Amino acid sequence: MVSLQTPVCEFGKKAVDFTLLGVDQRRWTLDECKGNRGLLLMFISNHCPYVKAIRKKLVRDTGELVALGINSVAIMPNDTVAYPDDSTKNMLRISKEFKFPFPYLLDETQEIARAYGAVCTPDFFGYNADMKLQYRGRLDAAGPKSDDDSQPRELFDAMQQIAVTGRGPDHQIPSVGCSIKWR
Repeated sequence: MVSLQTPVCEFGKKAVDFTLLGVDQRRWTLDECKGNRGLLLMFISNHCPYVKAIRKKLVRDTGELVALGINSVAIMPNDTVAYPDDSTKNMLRISKEFKFPFPYLLDETQEIARAYGAVCTPDFFGYNADMKLQYRGRLDAAGPKSDDDSQPRELFDAMQQIAVTGRGPDHQIPSVGCSIKWR
């Protein structure tokens, strides 16, 4: 496992359109995923310990963001042949087990992860209503200590700010996670 950090937010960069198959066997587009005030787009995987540590918080935060007009979508970009824990069968199992309140999509060709410049799981992209990037940071400072709820909810707070003002915070701390498993 290689640990990587995400790059600095490129404020205003437009979201890349996609059509990807979800664990629900439905094809989802960017337009179908976004909320009226924005979108939290997440690159996650099943086997990454960084993602495993935050799944409950992701469910909590994405569920609360819906009330603010921010929808969420998760995209799994890893090579499922070399990493069978990230297979669609396991994506469906994890999605059901944690009751994901967002579509969980497979980037089988890895083209979407490349188009977004995703580097690790988790990698968070927070967009405003105009689908312009406003956040590229971490969930919170707890890291693998997922039960630590004493940390500020950086991702949630940033997305809340985006819902209200259309602009993300100037100060953002990069997300850290497992490298994407490229083919």
